[in-house]
Amino acid sequence: MITDTHRASARAATIVATVSSFIGPFMSSSVNVALPSIGDDFSMGPVLLGWINTTYLLSAAAFLIPFGRLGDIHGRKKIYIWGLFVLLISSLLIANSVSGTMIIACRVLQGLAAAMIFSSVIPILVSVVEPSRRGHALGIATAATYIGLSAGPFLGGLITQALGWRFIFWLNIPLALTLLLMTFLMLKGEWAEAHGEKFDLIGSAILGFALFATMYGFSTLPSVSAWFSLIIGILTISLFIYFEQRTVHPVFNIDLFRRNIPFAFSNLAALINYAATFAVGFLLSLYLQNVKGFPPETAGLVLMAQPIMMAVFSPLSGRMSDKVEPRIIASVGMAFSMIGLGMMIFLGSTTGLIYIIACLIVLGFGFGLFSSPNTNAVMSSVDRQVYGVASATLSTMRQTGMMFSMGIVMMAMSVMIGKAEITPASAGGFITSLRVSFGIFVGLCFLGIFASLARGNLNRNHQS
Repeated sequence: MITDTHRASARAATIVATVSSFIGPFMSSSVNVALPSIGDDFSMGPVLLGWINTTYLLSAAAFLIPFGRLGDIHGRKKIYIWGLFVLLISSLLIANSVSGTMIIACRVLQGLAAAMIFSSVIPILVSVVEPSRRGHALGIATAATYIGLSAGPFLGGLITQALGWRFIFWLNIPLALTLLLMTFLMLKGEWAEAHGEKFDLIGSAILGFALFATMYGFSTLPSVSAWFSLIIGILTISLFIYFEQRTVHPVFNIDLFRRNIPFAFSNLAALINYAATFAVGFLLSLYLQNVKGFPPETAGLVLMAQPIMMAVFSPLSGRMSDKVEPRIIASVGMAFSMIGLGMMIFLGSTTGLIYIIACLIVLGFGFGLFSSPNTNAVMSSVDRQVYGVASATLSTMRQTGMMFSMGIVMMAMSVMIGKAEITPASAGGFITSLRVSFGIFVGLCFLGIFASLARGNLNRNHQS
C-alpha cells in the first residue's frame, strides 16, 4: 500500500531530480557560448579552450561509477549533498579565476561535483517512485535536461554579452543553494541498499587512470606520446575488466554486459550517439562567433534549435517506446542524427543561417527520437535491485561518449590549426577541422544504427 508519506517522498525526489537535471546541461551548454570570451580574456586558442570542456567531462566520467557505488554503500542523499557543496566551491573559484589554467583546474572539481550529483539523484528517484509512475517521473527529469540544454546557449549568450562570462558561474551558486535547501527540507530518508559492503578503491583508481590515459592520448594525437598514452589506456581498461571479474564487491558490474544483450547494446548505442553529437555545440559556437561573426546572444539563439527539438520529441518518443520496440524508434533517431551531421559537413564561411538552423533541427529531431527509448530500454532490461547500477552505467556511457566527442574535435583541430587562435587568417583551417569532425561523427552514427538494432527485441530478452 502506498502511503501519503511515500507519495510526498516521490514528489520531493521528482522535484529535486528535475531541478538537478536542469542545472548540469544548462551549465555545460551555457559555458560553450562563453568560450570565445574566455579565450579573449586569457589568450587561449581553440585546443586549450577545448580542455575547459574536456577536463570537466573526464573528471565526471572517471568518478561517476565510484561515487554511484559509494552512494549505494554509504547513502545516496549524503553523496548528493556533498556534490552540491563541491559545485558551490568550484563555481565560486571559476567566477574569480585569474588564468585559463585556473579555470581548467577548477573544471575538474566541477566534474567531480557532477559525478556526485548525477550518480545519486536518478537512483534516488527510481528508489522512491512506484514502478507504475517511474517512466513518467524519469520523463519529467529528461524534459528538464533538454530545457537546460535549450536555455543554456541563449541565456549564456545574454549573460556573457551583458554581464561577462564570469556571471554564468556565479549563477550556479544560488541554484546549488536552492537545491541544498530543497533536499534538507523535502527529501526525507536515506537510500543505501549496499550498506556494509566494501568499496572497490583499487578498481576505481584503475578505471580513473584508464579513462585519463585514453583521453589524453586522443587529445594529443598525432604525436608519438599520444599513441603511447592510447595503448596504455586500452591496456589499463583490459586490466580493469580482468580485475573487476575477480572482485567480490566490484565498483562496476561486468556481468551486466556479458549476460544481458539489450543492456549491453543499449549502452553501446548511447556511447556512440553522444560521441557523435556532443561536440556539435562546441564546434558551432566557435563557428558562429569566430567565422560567421555573430555576437554571443545570437549564437546562443541559433544553437537553441537543436535542444528545443529534443525537448519536444523526447517525451513523445518515450511514450511510443512503451508500445513499440524501443530499438526501432532509437535506431530511426540515430539515422536522423546521421543525416543532420552529414548536412553539417557542407558548412562554410558563406553558409546561410537558414541552412545552419535546418541542420540543427534535423539533428535535434534524431536525438529526441533516440534518447528516451534508449533509456527506457536500459532501465527495462534489468531487475529492480540493480536500477542504481544501470543508471550509473548509462550515465558513464554518456559522459564517456561526450569525452570522446571532444577528443575527436581536439584531435582534428590540433592537426589542422594547432594552438593558434581562430582568426580570419586561420578560418580556413578551422572549417576543414570542423568538416573532418562531422565526417567522423557521421561514420560513428552509421555504426550506431547497427548497435541500436543489434540489441534485439526487449520483450523477448528481458526476464523480470
